[in-house]
Amino acid sequence: MKKVTVFIGSPRKQATYQAVQEFEKNLKSYGEIDFEYIFLKDYHLEYCSGCCLCFDKGEEYCPLKDDRDVLLERLDGSDGVIFATPSYSFQVTAPMKNLLDRLAFVHHRPRFMGKSFTSIVTYGIFGGASIVKYLEFTGENLGFHAARGCSLMTLSPMTKRQHRKISQKIEKASMRYYKELMRQTPPTPSFLRLMIFRLSRTTMNLFRDEESRDYRYYKEKGWFKSDYYYDVNLGLIKKSAGRFFDFLAQRMAKNR
Repeated sequence: MKKVTVFIGSPRKQATYQAVQEFEKNLKSYGEIDFEYIFLKDYHLEYCSGCCLCFDKGEEYCPLKDDRDVLLERLDGSDGVIFATPSYSFQVTAPMKNLLDRLAFVHHRPRFMGKSFTSIVTYGIFGGASIVKYLEFTGENLGFHAARGCSLMTLSPMTKRQHRKISQKIEKASMRYYKELMRQTPPTPSFLRLMIFRLSRTTMNLFRDEESRDYRYYKEKGWFKSDYYYDVNLGLIKKSAGRFFDFLAQRMAKNR
């Protein structure tokens, strides 16, 4: 049985929560799924102070003692993750953004490879699609393989036609996510994901050493010698692109 955890950034159980419930119902109609709800408002999470200790020494050196590791355990223990949030001032809510800020070290040291990700965003007039793209990019940077999420206009009052349209979008999104959740082989990285990996690891190899937690992490994972974060057949074109990205990173380093 697959374990899916949804992290909800809304302070209220209204449109976003209702969309997640419908998503859950669809998902469970495709197969047996263990579905857990995490309401971020119920957890104590301090704001990042920007000390960079999690980057340089390791996340265990963070001076903030709160529920970050509890939420991290939920992420680690899930086969699939969903970030669900309403649009607040054309962005995710403060609790959702705070969680992402506190996970910034995972952008340096991706750890969720092999886990699926998607997002559900509710909004009033416009702006939902850009938030979905932001969350998808963020999820991939954390290591997840992402299925395209859905943005839902939930401005009240809604007509029956609008309700049907929302249900159709949720149904399509849940099917996309289920396919990603049940994926048997890891996805081939896009040129963008490949470039981010190769530029990051080459730059790190040139400018970091054993004192850096990032450097040690990449060394432990064998990423300084691998084609990508995980074993994957890149093919001739992407292998060549990877070597070019390594060369580009070296040139950029010389010109710093």
